[in-house]
Amino acid sequence: MRKLFAIALVALLVGVGIVAVIETDPGYVLLAHGNYTLEASLWVGLLLLLLAVLAIYLLVQLTYWVIGGRRSVVAWLGARKARNAQRHTSRGLISFTEGNWLTARRHLLRGVQHNEAPLVNYLLAARASARLQDSEKVDEYLRAAGDAEPGAAVALEFARAELKLQAGEYQQAVTALDQATSNVSRHPYVLSLLRQAYQGLNDWDKLLDLLPQLQKHQLLSHEDFEQLQRQVHHNRLVQNHCDLQQLRASWHKVPKHLQRDAAMVAVYASNLTKLGDQEAAEDALLHALKQEWSTTLVRQYGYVHSVNATGQLARAESWLIAHPEDPQLLLCLGRLAAREKLWGKARDYFESSYRLQRSPEICAELGRLLSSLGEPQVAAAYFREGLLLREDTLPELPMPDRAVPDSRLLARL
Repeated sequence: MRKLFAIALVALLVGVGIVAVIETDPGYVLLAHGNYTLEASLWVGLLLLLLAVLAIYLLVQLTYWVIGGRRSVVAWLGARKARNAQRHTSRGLISFTEGNWLTARRHLLRGVQHNEAPLVNYLLAARASARLQDSEKVDEYLRAAGDAEPGAAVALEFARAELKLQAGEYQQAVTALDQATSNVSRHPYVLSLLRQAYQGLNDWDKLLDLLPQLQKHQLLSHEDFEQLQRQVHHNRLVQNHCDLQQLRASWHKVPKHLQRDAAMVAVYASNLTKLGDQEAAEDALLHALKQEWSTTLVRQYGYVHSVNATGQLARAESWLIAHPEDPQLLLCLGRLAAREKLWGKARDYFESSYRLQRSPEICAELGRLLSSLGEPQVAAAYFREGLLLREDTLPELPMPDRAVPDSRLLARL
């Protein structure tokens, strides 16, 4: 209270002082412009000047508020449109995750407008179109994504390649990846995509060239890489079954540890046998069998026509000491004995194999041998059993009590 009283007293004294000064010397101000003049005391002039300055200040503030208000309205409208774009994008992402491709694409495209980063919208719209098998829209949205973000060219080619791979368009995927292969160290993912494309194209030569880079960048686990390596070399041996020189060249590119693989040696020896290089086939099989016993290779040994057939049979018979109950070895021995026209021995070996493991193959061998030996009924029984073993998915059906005579069967033909 005392403070307020002191302030009022000081203000009153100042006011009295100003009035005393004005009455003592009011001053004089003259303003003239053309035919117009304005006369006033100094203090009135100062008051008018102060009012003019205040009016100008208020006018400036009003103008700034009006202009700032327009900007605020524009900013509000822009923020509202951005929120709408974000809302549509979120709905599109949810629908895409749920697998509603058409709904997802519609919301994603609506979210493109007024979106500062439309790249994601276009990419997901392209993927949704791929799910809808709409290839034209896929290309359209990928181009739009490239226009929206020119710096994402490599990423877009990856996306294009992935979509082509999903559609089974392997050659188009390779074409899309051509640009990215120039800098593999920066984009090693291109190797994984190329691997999928080459596998789809069964281009095993290109995959062979790709193997060192896949291993260098460690894009596959050790087990997966070994499986891929085995698949590549196996299929290259299978493909080169018509040219002896290419077959040998493919075999020389097989790693040493895979040259001991039974399945790999079997394919190589089989093709050598078909192409007439019996000696090389026999050497390959014998070398592998010395490393490790394999029923697959023993079976293949029965297909080789050695220049020394007697020695070949004797060598195979020596294996019986260690493998007396191997059905594939007995099958091989039966074939080698038959090639030497040792019919009784061949029959014994075939029947021993049959007792250990019944299969359509051994039934067929016994059937054709016994048919040639003049035992058609026994041969027919083996042929019938072999056929039934091969067709093991026949449904159970009632059979007639009596077999229909052959004469009646022939009459129906």
